[in-house]
Amino acid sequence: MHKPNPALGQLSLWPTGLIVTIGLYALAILLANLTLNHFIELPVFGLLSVGTLFFAAVFTLRDRIHQAGGLNAVFVAIALALTVNVAVAIWLDTPMRFIGASFLAILISELADTAVYQRLIRRSWWTRVLASNAVSVPLDSVIFTLLAFYGDMSTREMTEIVFADVIAKFAIAAFFAIRVRQMQATPA
Repeated sequence: MHKPNPALGQLSLWPTGLIVTIGLYALAILLANLTLNHFIELPVFGLLSVGTLFFAAVFTLRDRIHQAGGLNAVFVAIALALTVNVAVAIWLDTPMRFIGASFLAILISELADTAVYQRLIRRSWWTRVLASNAVSVPLDSVIFTLLAFYGDMSTREMTEIVFADVIAKFAIAAFFAIRVRQMQATPA
């Protein structure tokens, strides 16, 4: 198993792959936020935010950052993503309720994810990913949906959003996690 590099406290010593992964993490959150109020109506029960399709990758990317760079790299990634997203949202004149909802949902869910992942650091990668996502995925969906849409949407619509978001995030995160594991198992 890859051990985090203790020298990663110094940004100039970070490997290129880690820096690229942090950039992809911030980009995935940005794309999710740019499409957060566009919905796909599901045939049975649910309104799926287009942003969820991007945000689902965030959890696996954050876990990869944690594995490759440790806790410091995760905190840098979260701070970078929050800063970039708030700056772009302000520049695009995004309503403050969406900026605040996104900021708080990301901050709370990603810190919760990180805490669970860190607590299970000696367990298998799968255990860490599944357990941390089991906490952060619903937390993110509930916090964001309530703060962004309360008062503008009915309870049923918000429930449909949370339901669809949680299912989609788990499915997409599982796909990415399986793909990452397959790539790790394939010899170069």
